[in-house]
Amino acid sequence: MNYTRLDYWLIILGGMLVTYLTRLSFFSIDPDRLRHAVRRSLRLVPAAVLAAIITPAWIGDITTISWRDPQLLAGCVAAITAWRTKNTWLTIMIGFAALFLFTWVLS
Repeated sequence: MNYTRLDYWLIILGGMLVTYLTRLSFFSIDPDRLRHAVRRSLRLVPAAVLAAIITPAWIGDITTISWRDPQLLAGCVAAITAWRTKNTWLTIMIGFAALFLFTWVLS
């Protein structure tokens, strides 16, 4: 994808606006008035946002997926680590180590 400088600014400003309005809504809404299902669902928002940010960088261009891509392999190692250990810091450290290792080996 080819983005122009204006596209980047619109993405940044749009993200700022959405973030600001989302945070503003929590000042105006009493959490006790929200339904239990809504409160439970809101706990999953950070994980969903993180996945939306990381997945495009992890997989890259869907038309050119290759098992020789260091990012894809390191992401798979990190995902397995996260699933098995449920430890964020260990996942980050192993993911970075795997990325450096796969980059070195496959280059």
